[in-house]
Amino acid sequence: MSSSEKEREQLDLFRALPGDMAPRDAQDLMAYPFFSLAKSRRTAPIDFRSGGVTVRVEGTQEHGIATIWDADILIWAASQIVEARDAGIRPSRRMQATPYEILRFIGRGTSLRDYQRLKAALDRLQSTTIATSIRETTGRRLHRFSWINEWKERTDAKGVPLGLELILPDWFFAGVLDEALVLTIDPAYFKLTGGIERWLYRLVRKHGGKQRDGWQFDFPYLYRKSGSLAQPRDFARDLRLLAARQSLPGYVLSVERWPGTPEILAFRPVPSTAR
Repeated sequence: MSSSEKEREQLDLFRALPGDMAPRDAQDLMAYPFFSLAKSRRTAPIDFRSGGVTVRVEGTQEHGIATIWDADILIWAASQIVEARDAGIRPSRRMQATPYEILRFIGRGTSLRDYQRLKAALDRLQSTTIATSIRETTGRRLHRFSWINEWKERTDAKGVPLGLELILPDWFFAGVLDEALVLTIDPAYFKLTGGIERWLYRLVRKHGGKQRDGWQFDFPYLYRKSGSLAQPRDFARDLRLLAARQSLPGYVLSVERWPGTPEILAFRPVPSTAR
């Protein structure tokens, strides 16, 4: 029996819960550059180091690094795990769901083409490898994993499709089970179309939260934190455009400038009475 077969046998199968639920995101994934922000295939590694935090992400030549759109599947998984935990149901890293359930939750279509894109996203999540010091308490050692240990399409004895089965890594599962490490996000997030736009919403939600006075970062810091391959000037232009468009659900953005200092992006929650 292979190691993957042994792992599967040792894990209970968690069937995805039906019905609508609030989308939840893992704070670690919101705060650091774990995903490609481009829809085109990225094979250049993401290598982020700041203070005691290390994040290195690598993809294969065939699939490239998992994208921030692929991460929607992890948001679905986190939402299922938290919903089950809060309902007194024991979740598991081994999950089963239909493509329709996943696609509907993340705001995608349910055509054959959408199903094929879902499978491609699962392939990227499985083939992307991460090495990080986040939540490691053993000095300089790094935790190495992929976003999905394995996944497969399930059928019954007659070949009738039963959906998808996937196994999540310990690192992700443990972070989601910790209430302090998960945040509810606005369902409108799934409608955001730009990679930087999606990344920025998650960062703003993580750091700005519901603080009345909001938060702010300078442009060079945001550029380093994004892991983007764009030129700094192009990245800065995108930030200015996002501030002008005000497209992030629940937040107001502004760009502040002072002579001799980098531009600053400030963000604060929209007052509840204005929503």
